[in-house]
Amino acid sequence: MIESPPKIDKKLFNKVLTGQVPDDINSLVKNINADYEYWDKVKYKPLPDGYTPQMLWTCVKAERQKNIITFWDKYNVKLCITSQMQRLCYGFDKMFESFWASDNETQTVEKKNYLISSLMEEAIYSSQIEGASTTRIVAKEMLRKKKSPQNKSQQMIVNNYNTIQYITQHRNDPLTEEGLLNVHRLMTEKTLDNPENAGQFRTNDDVVVTDITANKVVYTPPTYKEIPEFVHTLCEMFNSDNYPQTFIHPIIKGIIIHFMLAFMHPFADGNGRTARALFYWYMLKEKYWLTEYMSISRVIAKSKKSYEKTFRYCESDSNDIGYFVMYNLKTLQTSFRQLNDYIQRKQQQKKSAKAFMLKGNINRRQAMILQRLTEEPDEIITVKDIQDLFSVSSMTARKDLTDLVAQGYLTEFAINKVTRGYIKKQEE
Repeated sequence: MIESPPKIDKKLFNKVLTGQVPDDINSLVKNINADYEYWDKVKYKPLPDGYTPQMLWTCVKAERQKNIITFWDKYNVKLCITSQMQRLCYGFDKMFESFWASDNETQTVEKKNYLISSLMEEAIYSSQIEGASTTRIVAKEMLRKKKSPQNKSQQMIVNNYNTIQYITQHRNDPLTEEGLLNVHRLMTEKTLDNPENAGQFRTNDDVVVTDITANKVVYTPPTYKEIPEFVHTLCEMFNSDNYPQTFIHPIIKGIIIHFMLAFMHPFADGNGRTARALFYWYMLKEKYWLTEYMSISRVIAKSKKSYEKTFRYCESDSNDIGYFVMYNLKTLQTSFRQLNDYIQRKQQQKKSAKAFMLKGNINRRQAMILQRLTEEPDEIITVKDIQDLFSVSSMTARKDLTDLVAQGYLTEFAINKVTRGYIKKQEE
């Protein structure tokens, strides 16, 4: 359960608003607001003599009030943009700008490999957040081989993957009601208890968010009658640089769009997946192209309780979404760090692949094929896989593989009457 914060001491609150923050508590307030902590952490902070947790909370709220922005008046949804939030956004801008500064043929192949892998990861983990139970290995094999999904969990992952690909192809399109419904339809088709709900707004107020463990309703969204007005506001937020009138950094604005859809819950199901897809779309629209290579949902999936708790914090603290914004900025930071680590590993693997080339009669693609099969010795690859991986013709892909068979690196076998499979040759 989320404990509600205590009442504000108005006298102290006004004193802090006028800049009279006591020196002996000022640094503590700044540290709390740097992480945008909620009352459940603030109340346990060590305090100077003469202070109570309630007094500390009043100081924290007063400091936030100095930079508060109410951007969604209808629901009094507001945000205090802190120095730490701005610092993180500035860091992202610099990282996104400098990443992959050069662009050569080899790097283009690597980018494509990274992109395919990250799109798969994003699809898998975004679905797992909503309950998909298929393992990552099985899911990746299904997506790579374009196998038909065998159950609802696999269908969720395929839908998520297809939706992300659709968004990347339409990244520059404005958001419209039709576009929003289409994203939801792509994301949810063949996965809902009522198939007719795919690509349709809810038409009743039966939708609630429930804590299954406690068997209790924890959130009731606004009435469905307000969805048309919400869609208009959402599209204006998404499409216009002048909405709201106060400038908000694009990354924070993307997080706000994510929150808005989750807050309204305009669909009978699939709201979370659709909200994360909208954030992804907005980031690409704003030219944060590196988002394609980052599996943000993987980080969220591994901290799902914190993700859900931030929504509850916002509601309990008068629709202050600073908790949600800070959580998502930290998630982006972690996701970028994981991407950087991943690329460093792949670059090290590329160096290892050169060892195969030193043996002679091995080109760069073949070396990378052997390196991949060394890492995943049970993987089966086909000519089509090599075509997709390196953007080469079927003739070139087939020659790469048959040459490796002739040199004793791979074993060829028939998958069916048409397709041949290739695996790493087992050492005798």
